[in-house]
Amino acid sequence: MKKSVFHINRRRFLKGTTAALALSSFGAYGIDLMHRERVLRVGLIGTGWYGKSDLFRLMQVANVQVVSLCDVDQRQLAQAAELVQKKQANTSKPRTFTNHQAMLAEKDLDIVLIGSPDHWHALQAIEAMKAGAHVYLQKPISVDILEGEALLAAARTYGSTLQIGMQRRSTPHLIEAKQQLVDTGRLGKIAHVEMWCYYHMRDTENRPVVPVPDFFDYEQWTGPAPLREFDGIPHRRWRAFMEYGNGIVGDMCVHMLDAVRWMLDLGWPTKVSSTGGIFMQKAAKANTTDTQQAVFEFDELNCVWQHRSWGASADPEYPWAFKIYGEKGTLTASVFQYDFESLETGQKIHKKVKYEKEQYPADLTEKDIELHTAPATRMHMLDFLAAIDRRTQPVSNLTEGHISTASCILANMALAMKRPLQYTTENKIILNDPEATALLKRSYREGWSHPSLEFL
Repeated sequence: MKKSVFHINRRRFLKGTTAALALSSFGAYGIDLMHRERVLRVGLIGTGWYGKSDLFRLMQVANVQVVSLCDVDQRQLAQAAELVQKKQANTSKPRTFTNHQAMLAEKDLDIVLIGSPDHWHALQAIEAMKAGAHVYLQKPISVDILEGEALLAAARTYGSTLQIGMQRRSTPHLIEAKQQLVDTGRLGKIAHVEMWCYYHMRDTENRPVVPVPDFFDYEQWTGPAPLREFDGIPHRRWRAFMEYGNGIVGDMCVHMLDAVRWMLDLGWPTKVSSTGGIFMQKAAKANTTDTQQAVFEFDELNCVWQHRSWGASADPEYPWAFKIYGEKGTLTASVFQYDFESLETGQKIHKKVKYEKEQYPADLTEKDIELHTAPATRMHMLDFLAAIDRRTQPVSNLTEGHISTASCILANMALAMKRPLQYTTENKIILNDPEATALLKRSYREGWSHPSLEFL
């Protein structure tokens, strides 16, 4: 009998330190993967740091064939193609494209991974679905709320499976904390959550305007967003500008809010408010906030976010994290660890992230890899593949991704409007606020059409 294409890599995965969690979390779906015979053909849009990282984690747990790569930066694209060729089992070199429409027009991909800047996410995901592919989409799913609603409508139309790259839901030590502490009631009634990020991650430089290099297609990179003056290759620096994303709230809060929502089984917040601004780093070109607080209100529960891109962290052990306060105990958690303290018995539990260096030695030589998130991304990919096989929803499905993304967008809108906002999914409006409702859809640059015009 022919071996399944997933057999070898899945067996190696289950021998890892996360094996027990993989089985308990995903149940019997692993058996389904064992019977897959067809190699899945994969394409990647956005071959930068995290696009390649997602692709390499997928290649580690499934015998996929990377067929196509796309990037507007020809140098980055060529480097990625060489790296993929070395990792391919048959050492074949993927085709390369500088335009994702051209790549998707081939209609020969089973899975498309999207690791492009945020302002492209919704459009590229919809085009990938139109081309017949399932999609692994990095967070946030959109840069405005009606993009997200259109994406949901498109997914219903085309029937594709989408996994959103909010892999806290597949992080082994967080799965353990949820199963053993939250779900068993050891925290008791929960009435308050705090979330934060104190990384100095905001771009503070003022770069001069320079000519666009021949190897970089700035027009295509910008796409539907406003065309800013070119002050150098924008890789990873684009997050400093609201034209391309949702600021630190949309980048970092979305992970922690999504993790909390998953742990506590929360849906949409009933109200969102926010304060903040650029209080310290005023000399930078960046127009994202360097200081911001947001309150996400749920029934008898407030989830409060804070970020500062300057100054000291409130807790050096947890510079980016969340804390769940219950009547019986408190849980503090991050991508690196968690700590639980019982208020009834005084018991303390401390668990750290589990690395898989021995099972995946290539992790140790991969440039810029986040070793602590690699196990979570591998598990997230396996969950994605299982959902495709079983035609079920993955753990970080599009609906959950939309709620977490839109909630963070609402926080930024509330900051801009200087008032709390209530979004209604039935009518897709801000309740009793026509002025704020008008901000649910961004203006696109001339020549580009907002997906809500087609799907809503």
